[in-house]
Amino acid sequence: MPSVLRSRLVLAPLLAFVVGLSGTSGLTLWAAEGRSGRKAEKSAAKGKAEAPAAPAGAPLSLKVDAKPINRDAPERVSYSAVVRRTAGSVVYVYSSKVVRTPELPPYLNDPRLRRFFEEMLPRGGDEDEAPGNRAPRNNNRAPRNRGSDQTQQGLGSGVVITADGYIVTNHHVIDGADDVSVSLGESNRRYTAKVVGRDPGTDLAVLKIEAENLSPATFADSDQVEVGDMVLAIGNPFGVGQSVSRGIVSALSRGMGMGVFEDFIQTDAAINPGNSGGALIDTDGRVVGINSAIMTRSGSSAGIGFAIPANLTRFVVEQLVNNGKVERGFLGVRPQELTDELTASFGTEKGALISEVTEGSPAEKAGIKSGDVILRIEKTEIRDARHLLLTISKIAPGTEVEVQLLRGSARETVRAKLTRRDDDALAREDGTPGEKDEGVLNGVGVGDITPETRSRLQIPARIKGALITSIDPESPAARQGLREGDIILELDRRPCTNADEAVKLSEEIKGPKVLVLVYRGGRTRYLAIDESK
Repeated sequence: MPSVLRSRLVLAPLLAFVVGLSGTSGLTLWAAEGRSGRKAEKSAAKGKAEAPAAPAGAPLSLKVDAKPINRDAPERVSYSAVVRRTAGSVVYVYSSKVVRTPELPPYLNDPRLRRFFEEMLPRGGDEDEAPGNRAPRNNNRAPRNRGSDQTQQGLGSGVVITADGYIVTNHHVIDGADDVSVSLGESNRRYTAKVVGRDPGTDLAVLKIEAENLSPATFADSDQVEVGDMVLAIGNPFGVGQSVSRGIVSALSRGMGMGVFEDFIQTDAAINPGNSGGALIDTDGRVVGINSAIMTRSGSSAGIGFAIPANLTRFVVEQLVNNGKVERGFLGVRPQELTDELTASFGTEKGALISEVTEGSPAEKAGIKSGDVILRIEKTEIRDARHLLLTISKIAPGTEVEVQLLRGSARETVRAKLTRRDDDALAREDGTPGEKDEGVLNGVGVGDITPETRSRLQIPARIKGALITSIDPESPAARQGLREGDIILELDRRPCTNADEAVKLSEEIKGPKVLVLVYRGGRTRYLAIDESK
């Protein structure tokens, strides 16, 4: 996509902290994370502390106990022994980030209107002007209307997966954080955590702390979990400290529209904000899922919680640690659900109806067409559109798979060789590869300086450049000092006299660093923008 867009704002992909459900029920889906004043976002921005992938050597392999649950055992009076064995594997995750309060409306730059609101507006000059050394204020100049920076704190939970400090948590717990730390049990000591890898599509992330002799959790085979099984949720709800709640598995393979690859275990064990990233365990103390979200009217538990299955967690975590990223297969279809009306038309209740095939994709090369219904991938029966995406995502790129489909009234079988799923496609449910994010100053919108703008902002006639008309407050450019109303004069010492030139230069400069010369409030200044931060 273009780096600088002409006259419009570029927004990063959003992972909702709060998702309103359709209809009139008033229900809300919350990511089960404690966050003070955190606003809705789906930012895929990286935190400051990113750790490299695990060094070469023995690949990470999580501790697994695949034996079935003893469902005929009588119900226990106490689960204290199970909790004692498992509680040491669940940790607290703290995050913080600096956010900017909203800027004032642009019309308040007009002195004729601003004077009516003067008592309510923030005062002060630019932050680089030391008190006592400021130049006399020009009363004809539009005062700044920038909001102030504030630090927001967040909390969640995590699960220790290796004795030397690898921890799995939810992506939304650390998403956009500048600093991440971890504390173990009831200890007040905090360990600085580095982000090893993140996977927004499943809402999982892996952290690493410098510690030894930790108590790694044992994972169960979540494919053996059944509705009605007893489970315990362990985490740090509302920041009160480690807590345990009990319930049963209410449903399996739920999709709530929060991510791309969803296969949630639903439970009525109490899960609240702060539980995100904590463990959902069975009665043997094995992790069957990672707590992630709740459906609620009040913001606290209403008996409908969701956890990411242990098997999906293992698949993602092992790849993040061993490879630094998750390699997923890509078929190249846009599936849709089979509604009651479509079921009657296509003659099947299960499967994924293909509404579109990506040009040049493995699906097109295999002969799959729009209107086909995919019934099976290898030996896996496909339940619905979401299940198709999830099944394909677990298969390694380069694998040739057998695809059984329904075309008209006839069943056919084709073979398709999967390719690697494009990174941009990870955030899109249809799986269509998107444009790569190239160039610099992503999230910045520019326009030309019009006579009216020049008069309103009192820009001298000698100043020629591109006016920043909008800027994503979460973008690196905004965090590192660019503001709406700045005029870009140069990019990497190359002059730009209008918006078109700024857009062209931003696309040509490869980045991630760019030196920007801007005009602001009667002065010019250089800003070094590093989009890798």
